[in-house]
Amino acid sequence: MLLEEKKYLFDIIESINSIEEYIGLDKNFDAYKKDKKLRRAVERELEIIGEAINRLNKLDGRTIEITDSRRIINLRNQVIHGYDSVDDTIIWGIISKYIPLLKTDITNIINNEQ
Repeated sequence: MLLEEKKYLFDIIESINSIEEYIGLDKNFDAYKKDKKLRRAVERELEIIGEAINRLNKLDGRTIEITDSRRIINLRNQVIHGYDSVDDTIIWGIISKYIPLLKTDITNIINNEQ
């Protein structure tokens, strides 16, 4: 695995861990929806995840395939460029359902390379 690939993978894991820390164990959508700082922090971490995956995809000689990478990059673009149309319900669904799956995928990739 390329050194740059490792860096981006660890950036993704760090952002996922941050989202989990921000949301907490109770995962309360109403609390999320009411807290502007929390929403913005989560959106920023999703931007970082999308950008890291985008950079991974552009590396020459890359060896990593991430499930739904195009959708993740599209989400990043939506959050950055369509910030005024970000739907809290959709973001909540992503962090509740897909972030744990992505964490498993990335963790498996990292563990298989060590």
